[in-house]
Amino acid sequence: MKKIFIITGEYSGDTHAAAVARKLRECSSEIIIEGIGGEQMEAEGVKLFHNHSKMGAVGLSPQIIIDHIKLGKETVDYILNSYKPDLVLLVDYGGFNLKIAQFLKKHKFEGKIFYYIPPQIWASRKYRIKTVKKYIDKVLCIFPFEEEMYKEYGIDVHYCGHPLISQLPEKADKTDFFEKHGFTPEKPLVAIFPGSRKFELKYLMKLFIDSAKTLKRKHPDLQVCFSMAPNINHELYYKYFKNCDFKVIQGENQALLSVSDALILASGTVALEAALYNTPLIIAYRAPWIFYLIYLIVRCIDKVSLPNIICNKIIVPELVQPKATHDNIVFEEERLLYDKKRREQQIKELEEVKEKLSDKCSSSEAAKVIWEAVIEK
Repeated sequence: MKKIFIITGEYSGDTHAAAVARKLRECSSEIIIEGIGGEQMEAEGVKLFHNHSKMGAVGLSPQIIIDHIKLGKETVDYILNSYKPDLVLLVDYGGFNLKIAQFLKKHKFEGKIFYYIPPQIWASRKYRIKTVKKYIDKVLCIFPFEEEMYKEYGIDVHYCGHPLISQLPEKADKTDFFEKHGFTPEKPLVAIFPGSRKFELKYLMKLFIDSAKTLKRKHPDLQVCFSMAPNINHELYYKYFKNCDFKVIQGENQALLSVSDALILASGTVALEAALYNTPLIIAYRAPWIFYLIYLIVRCIDKVSLPNIICNKIIVPELVQPKATHDNIVFEEERLLYDKKRREQQIKELEEVKEKLSDKCSSSEAAKVIWEAVIEK
């Protein structure tokens, strides 16, 4: 029997890791998979060493640091002395996973260490590529430009394609969706995605609600709704809606993205999902100023949204920190809704995003490379 240990740190990593685990089991029944993950990995038969439900916290509080150090030590000890897998697969969650790789190599781990969905070194802290080269045996990347970058540094890399290409559901039926949620088919719909973290709600919700109120006042026929992330506490979320009655939808992100006429998004993978649905969008983001100043110091590129980064040009308006104002959001959203030329231009440019990404099934590609490496060991 061959043994693999998978380490994730957040919900999205759990999703992608679960897909790889499923494809690995299709490669062979002679395989045991354990790891750190969530419900989706567990549903695929992965025995969880630790549930990562508390790992995705934002910040540097003493307790968060202590919890991560403790988990890291327990994980390394288990891998080295008890489980002894043939391969460790790191998935996203760079700060934690790179440290795990470092400690495993320093303690003479005899298996291989692969990294699927590696840290976005091309976006910030490019010095980490030296860590990758030293401690990672193979990188399984999801963007074509990543493959070129890693090869330049002499790192063993395989381009798997982006997981969203195969995992993103088809567009929802707009008529059915509107009927289900009480929207009027003849009226345009703006959907707002304020993020999934508490600090994002703190810095964005009032701004987004005020902007939505202005759009609604200026365009009475406009329909507005907010998307609530599945991990957000209801009481925490709804406290922002005391003086308004905008509709809130939870758990239907992709469907909502696909049927909306325009979007206001906090930056993140959701922008790529929107681009693959060809739904016009803007990015608006605020964070604590100290976070923003650190970002300005460590960034390697001057773009923040994935559609713009993938195509290496500004397709989607990026209203970040000082530019994230009520007036700017209203102006840019009105352009997407009512300026036909601007709207059609963005839709056409969004089509380029999917063209830049391959049609590979990322999880299948990753599983194939992993299994070949395991049976060669």
